[in-house]
Amino acid sequence: MRSSRSVDPRAYVYWHQKEQFQLEQDTSGYWTMFAVESGRFTYKIGREEGDAGFADLVVCPPHTAFHRRTLTPLTFHFVQFIWEIEPGEEEAKRWTGKITIADTERLASTYRYLRSMSRVGLHDPASGPMRHLLNDLLLSAELERSLQQDEAREGADPLMHQARLWLLAHAFEPFAMSELSAALGLSPVQLTRKFRAAYGHTPSAYVTELRISRACRLLEETTLTLEAIAQRCGYENGFYLSRVFRSRMGTVPSAYRKLHRV
Repeated sequence: MRSSRSVDPRAYVYWHQKEQFQLEQDTSGYWTMFAVESGRFTYKIGREEGDAGFADLVVCPPHTAFHRRTLTPLTFHFVQFIWEIEPGEEEAKRWTGKITIADTERLASTYRYLRSMSRVGLHDPASGPMRHLLNDLLLSAELERSLQQDEAREGADPLMHQARLWLLAHAFEPFAMSELSAALGLSPVQLTRKFRAAYGHTPSAYVTELRISRACRLLEETTLTLEAIAQRCGYENGFYLSRVFRSRMGTVPSAYRKLHRV
């Protein structure tokens, strides 16, 4: 699922085979991320400490001391950013420290594009392509974390795994939630309770997330009208989509498109 929390990059530097850090401790007013291509370094952020290497993202929140020391020559992407929608305290904790990306093929591709743009001087973090690539790093982390949580939850309730697959298949077309509850032999109340216990939110909220994620992608990648996007996302008209979109994303679709078009 697409991340609803995009970032606004403020600084980007590609470092190749850096022998040591000029500062082994630093504090920034922005979120800071080291995305490692090769080599290793140790870090300490608050109470968390460890070492990181290829496929690791190390993220430090603003106004927090970031201790680091190279262990071997380090090649990495240095990024400073702010969240477009600032995460709450608990979510900020989940984004702090080391995040390991399992999909190294996708990660290597993102790194390759970042290197290429840096070499030809197209590394302005505010540019559309750079913004897209830097957001992709965090999107990869969020997707993998979400899938891992889903797998753990699905093992506890196979019926709700079936419900989630049904919702994925029908999310972008008009349907009544009672169709799903009847297919599973549950009452609508039982379905809502069991689904929330398995996934942490209601079936309706899950469908809304899927639809708004698709709407975001279509706004970014196409020139479709709002009415056409609404139809492709399972909403009856553009007015209703706009209302749900603003409630979920904090902005109207037209403003989102203008901000995110690459």
